[in-house]
Order: sequence, then structure tokens, then C-alpha cells
Amino acid sequence: MSASTFPDRLAAACARHGRLCVGIDPHGASLAGWGLDDDLAGLERFSRGLVAVLAGHVGVFKPQSAFFEAHGPDGLRVLQDTLADIADAGATSILDVKRGDIGSTMQAYARAYLAPGAPLAADAITASPYLGFASLAPAVEAAAEAGRGVFVLARTSNPEGAAVQLAIAPDRSGDAVAQQVVAAAAAANRDAGTPLVGLVVGATLPVLDIDLTGFDGWILAPGIGAQGGRPDALSRLFGEAAPRVLPSASREVTAAGPDPARLRERVARLSDACAQVAVSS
Repeated sequence: MSASTFPDRLAAACARHGRLCVGIDPHGASLAGWGLDDDLAGLERFSRGLVAVLAGHVGVFKPQSAFFEAHGPDGLRVLQDTLADIADAGATSILDVKRGDIGSTMQAYARAYLAPGAPLAADAITASPYLGFASLAPAVEAAAEAGRGVFVLARTSNPEGAAVQLAIAPDRSGDAVAQQVVAAAAAANRDAGTPLVGLVVGATLPVLDIDLTGFDGWILAPGIGAQGGRPDALSRLFGEAAPRVLPSASREVTAAGPDPARLRERVARLSDACAQVAVSS
């Protein structure tokens, strides 16, 4: 892991290759689309093959841990190798694990993914703040010490999320819970002196029902392409924050595989579309 901070490395990767984040979601349907079996061999050929083909064309990859975990210890080995491949490619890794717990359990998660020498070290992880933002303190502290990052779920696009995320907090502030997550993330970045805490906000939301004023971190926006999110809608959705958005696509990219030329062409097209977000915002 470089001595530079996570925001520095992410900004450099995006400057080289654009802000498109390619999700690595090796579920059965995607493996079948590549003519692969849903087994360990298929997992490895899909995940590591995707990174090999797109190395030098993509600045950010987001492996979804669950699909690797489903294959047991050997699946985690493939995840470890995939993360190493991403690092070797000079790209940034955001490990999608959505961890969220309290006390020593959260400390153990931080040790697994964020601490120096972590067995499943990634440049950043996703985390859930819905046991209380303060419960993520061990992860934020570990990320600060190791020059890594944490993306916290703020406003997800699944319909079930609104019942929790848009509920009014019981502290008489009048703010929704998701708005308090944004404020807590901004405060964590001020305390750290660098925007190591980012947000996860769904790209398929019809409206942005949180206020990002004062938040200076990066925003991971999953759902581009097959899930219905459109690059040309990001400027309207995120406004002044749009240049700090990482539009994320998984199936939209991998459906073009396994042919390398088609994969690279799909990434180039999406990257060009996403690049216009910063221009038009």
C-alpha cells in the first residue's frame, strides 16, 4: 500500500482512466454468460480475467465480496488474488462488503480489510452506518492510519431502504437518518484532515433526497446501465457534487464479455459518457 492517502490515489486513478467504477459481481448468471460454470474455476477466470482485460483502461474496480465468500475459503483466496491483481494494475479497489457492527467485532472487520497487512486488503471498503455512525469508528480510524478509505451507505436505491434512511431522526433535529449520515461523514473527514470517508448513493434514485452541501468526499453511485441508472442523469441528480461521483456499472460491462475487444469498447463508451458529467455539472 502506497504511503499516499486514499483520496490522493483515487484522484490519480480517475485522472488517468476516468471515474467509471467497474463492479466485479461473479454470480451464476454472469458466469454462465461467459460460458463458465458457477464453481471455483469459473469464479477465478471471470474475476481475474476481467481485471486482466481492463487493466490500463479502468481506474476503479469494486469486487462484491459475497460472491467470493459463497465459494468458501478457496473463494476468499480468489478474492485476495483479485485484489492483488487490481493493485498490480495500478487501479483502485473498493471492496463491497457493507460491514457494520459494534465494538470488538467492528475492530476485527477493520483488521481484516483496512489495517496494515490486512489479509483482504483493499484501498477502501463499503460499510453500513445503520447501527449508528459512531459504530464505524474502528474502521474509520484504521483507514486513516493505513491510508485507506471507507464508503458508508447513505441513500441506497432499493425500495426497502427508504423506511430506515428517510425516517426522521429522534433527536429533534428534523433531519432524516440518511442526512445525519452525510453530516457525520463530513465531520469524520474534517477530523481526519482528508476526505477518506465517502458515501454510497444509488444512481437509480429518481431524486436526491439528501443535501450534500458541505460534504467533500467521493460518492459511489452504483446501478449504471443494466440496473437503470444513466450517466446523463448524474448531473441532475448530484448537482455540484457530480464531479466527485464514481458511477459504478457491473452487468452493463460484463455482459459484453468474455471478448476482450467488446469489454474494452463497452468500458470506453461508458467512460466517455461518465466524463461528460463533470463537464455539464
